[in-house]
Amino acid sequence: MISVSEARAHLLALVSKLETEEVPLAEAAGRVLAEDMQARRDQPPFSASAMDGYAVNAAEVEMHAMFKVIGEAAAGHAFDGRVGAGQAVRIFTGAPVPEGASFVVIQEDVTRTGNLITITGEPGSNHNIRPRGGDFTDGETVSAPRLLTAADVALLAAMNIPRVPVTRRPEVALISTGDELMMPGGTPGPDQIIASNTFGLKAMLEGFGARARILPIARDTENSLRTAFELAEGADLVVTIGGASVGDHDLVGKVAQDAGMERSFYKVAMRPGKPLMAGRMNSAAMVGLPGNPVSAMVCGHVFLAPVIRAMLGLPDTGQPLLSAPLAEPLTANGPREHYMRARVEDGKIRAFPDQDSSLLTVLAGSNALLIRPPGDGAHDAGEPVQYLPI
Repeated sequence: MISVSEARAHLLALVSKLETEEVPLAEAAGRVLAEDMQARRDQPPFSASAMDGYAVNAAEVEMHAMFKVIGEAAAGHAFDGRVGAGQAVRIFTGAPVPEGASFVVIQEDVTRTGNLITITGEPGSNHNIRPRGGDFTDGETVSAPRLLTAADVALLAAMNIPRVPVTRRPEVALISTGDELMMPGGTPGPDQIIASNTFGLKAMLEGFGARARILPIARDTENSLRTAFELAEGADLVVTIGGASVGDHDLVGKVAQDAGMERSFYKVAMRPGKPLMAGRMNSAAMVGLPGNPVSAMVCGHVFLAPVIRAMLGLPDTGQPLLSAPLAEPLTANGPREHYMRARVEDGKIRAFPDQDSSLLTVLAGSNALLIRPPGDGAHDAGEPVQYLPI
């Protein structure tokens, strides 16, 4: 067996950043920006009013000062002229500030009679003008790699960028194995269970930024497994669930090697998830996950997440571990790194008492994996421990 950190390093060595493709900006949210992008204009492109009011010369602004209104400026409709001494332009939020004006007196501080206004409220020192380029300037850079959020998309749109280069989404083929499995919605026999892992992993992987497809269940025969691997052709990552152990019906390793897999490692000193296998199969990386549902999902968080990040060209930041004090004491850990399903509430973390790797209800109630190093001693309530948020 190898350690979790060694297994992670081996897995990352199996993959590399995928190629770049260009997509319309409207489809860019959640994608990874592959190249730096530069603004194509200043924002705002002119000095703009931040308020509704009157544009005047700042040097003339004082209580009871009077001005003659000579025109109007609105968003998209600039005033074509110059503001001279004793003059004002009615202006609305977002409108270009006219030449000669350097202060916007808000409308609440003004009394107007016909074309004459008088400052009747304390105007203050804020000029209420957004300067040209106050947000960003022409040529300013949005750096890659970057997982594009809604705010990033809005920024790129304001920079007048209609299409962006992004890293292609990794294609993942998911193969559940076992005669005992059947798809949700069917009528299972007395010795069958529902295949849940592939659906949970698909949701997880697509949350990481991949595109996952669920292949037909592979039965416990070499022919069925060979067919499943053939259907996975074209995937960047092939993930099998179950059948990677050493029982008489665990055929994944043998069939994968017959199909050309170069094994990188088998078995990791962790729980849940010990019978983990990985390697390279032709042009795809391959990961063989344990069949227990919690084991498969925990391995997804610990191992598949960094693999997908690497394929997307995102930096390897390691596991995003947080720390919280224990709500209850913990007994000593054994020789394997333990990822305990836990819940963080009110700033404290509590591990669930039953850590059986088949209990999806416990996983569904968890928002953290409490990490116990190998040989970790007992802990009292209140002691800080590390956890991986999920």
